[in-house]
Amino acid sequence: MSGIHLHVITEGQTEQQFVLKVLAPHLAHYHVYADARCILTSKDKHTGRQSRGGLPNYIKAKNDIQRWLKEDSRTNCRFSTMFDLYALPNDFPDFTQAQSYTDPYQKIACLEAALAQNIGDNRFIPYIQLHEFEALILADARKLDWEYFEHEAAIDSLVEMVGDTCPELINDGAETAPSKRILKQIPEYDKVTAGWTVVEQIGLATLRHKCPHFNQWLTCLEQLGATGE
Repeated sequence: MSGIHLHVITEGQTEQQFVLKVLAPHLAHYHVYADARCILTSKDKHTGRQSRGGLPNYIKAKNDIQRWLKEDSRTNCRFSTMFDLYALPNDFPDFTQAQSYTDPYQKIACLEAALAQNIGDNRFIPYIQLHEFEALILADARKLDWEYFEHEAAIDSLVEMVGDTCPELINDGAETAPSKRILKQIPEYDKVTAGWTVVEQIGLATLRHKCPHFNQWLTCLEQLGATGE
């Protein structure tokens, strides 16, 4: 198959499904063919059984990224990530330096540049989600009624809370991160079962309009097809 093969290492199953179900069909129009897998967090030496998902520390993520880079050395392959800034492990490259920035976009630029340098492969395109996956849901919280239609008042509160605020700027406090705000209004919210389906209903056009950093990443991925073999 001509074009670019894009491998995305995701923090969890929700991000993986988002890549497979939402991004991949879109990117295929640009001759970029995406797949995704979660971070390998453990492997049983006797059975070979693997556990994937979560980001307990940076070294596990780095090992899995580098493992995949070695597994697929083709020149028409690219690799990316989808990790949350919220609860990012403090052993992440330049983590301490990034904390000196008050502007979230400067912070994320610092972390992504450090990640790219640490991995050291020109096929690698780092992406960290501001501040977590649920920021994409808050781009149009009204679409939560796709999964939680009986929570009209709670959804109204979320819509009012976001207002004209850029969802990517909703912070990463332990009680105020996007997922925490959603859970406060809808305790039944389950990221794995509902997260990517709600975002699918929102649609990429809205996500791009409301979330500049996400739009920058998606634009970069689309442009890969123009240089594919």
